Amino acid sequence: MSSDDALKRIKNKPLPRHIAVIMDGNGRWAKKRGLPRLFGHRAGTQSVREAVKVCGELGIEVLTLYAFSTENWVRPKTEVNALMGLLSKMLSSEISELDKNNVRLMTVGRTHELPPKVQDDLRKGIEKLKHNTGLTLNLALNYGGRQEIVDAIKKIQKLGIKNIDEKNFSDYLYTAGLPDPDLMIRTSGEMRLSNFLLYQLAYAELYVTETLWPDFRREHLYKAVEEYQKRERRFGGT
Repeated sequence: MSSDDALKRIKNKPLPRHIAVIMDGNGRWAKKRGLPRLFGHRAGTQSVREAVKVCGELGIEVLTLYAFSTENWVRPKTEVNALMGLLSKMLSSEISELDKNNVRLMTVGRTHELPPKVQDDLRKGIEKLKHNTGLTLNLALNYGGRQEIVDAIKKIQKLGIKNIDEKNFSDYLYTAGLPDPDLMIRTSGEMRLSNFLLYQLAYAELYVTETLWPDFRREHLYKAVEEYQKRERRFGGT
C-alpha cells in the first residue's frame, strides 16, 4: 500500500489531537555503527523533520518533542555543548521550512537556563512563526515533569490563589493552553516515562517501539497512530 493510501486510511478515523514523543536511542544508534554519540543526535534531526511533516499532513494539532531534559545536564560537557549547537543550527536552518508549512513553534521547560545563543534563536523562531495556524511544534527543552509541577505550585502560591482544582491547575503548567497528549510515543524500547509530562499523560495512550529514534520514519509514525486508533479510550469509565 502506498503512503498516500495509508495517509487517507488513517485520516478517515479519529486522530490524536496531541502527540508527544520521547526521542530515545540516538546514542545506541551511533554506538552500533562505531560512531561518536553526536552522530546519532545529528541523524535524529532527520527524524524530527519527518515527524513534523507527517503530523502536519495528518492534521495533528500539537507535536511535543522531548528534546532536552533537566537531567541531561549531567552528560559530558562536550556532548551538552554539541547538543546546544545542533539545536541552534536546526532552529536557524529549519525556520523557513516550518513557516512554509504553517507550523507554529513553542517551548516548555526552563528555557531561561539554556545558553544565550539558544534562547535568542528560540525567541526569533517563535516570533517568526507565531501567526501560523497549522501544527504546533512544542519543544520540551530543559524540561522535567516534577519540576514543572513544583513551578506551577510556586506560581499559584505567589499569586495567592486558594481554590485550585484539576482544571485550573493545568493553567499554571508550562503547557497551559494546549490539550493533553492523546498519544505518547517512546522509541528504542525503553518502558518508562523519564520525567516527561507526568501530569498531562494521565490518560494518554502509550506506544513503545524498538525502533531507535534516528531510524524513525513516516511508516513508524503511521503504525503508532493506527495502534492508537484501535484502542478504546475509557478515561477510567466502562
